[in-house]
Amino acid sequence: MSKLIQRQKIRYRIRKKVAGTGSTPRLAVFRSNADIYAQLIDDNNGVTLAAASSRDKDIAAQKVTKSEKSKLVGTAIARKAVELGIQAVVFDRGGNLFHGRVKAVADGAREGGLQF
Repeated sequence: MSKLIQRQKIRYRIRKKVAGTGSTPRLAVFRSNADIYAQLIDDNNGVTLAAASSRDKDIAAQKVTKSEKSKLVGTAIARKAVELGIQAVVFDRGGNLFHGRVKAVADGAREGGLQF
């Protein structure tokens, strides 16, 4: 079984248990080799409430490591969530292990004021 198929199965397993609502959206993290993306998703209505990525101009302009950029993405998504009046989220690691860049996003979001 290929790595991608295995990760997709893990992703489906997580999504069975984790669902976001309007008051507590799902903080979904997607990690590519070069960048990292985070979205706040309301699964009841099927809409993205806010998004942040390492390709945003203010984050991409900084010359830091990918892990440090991931932490900046976490604080950026937390800032946008607080502006929308959201304090609590459910974390969706997207089939990735909870360490490295994915954990850095979570740490940055927690520092920004989100609870999960």
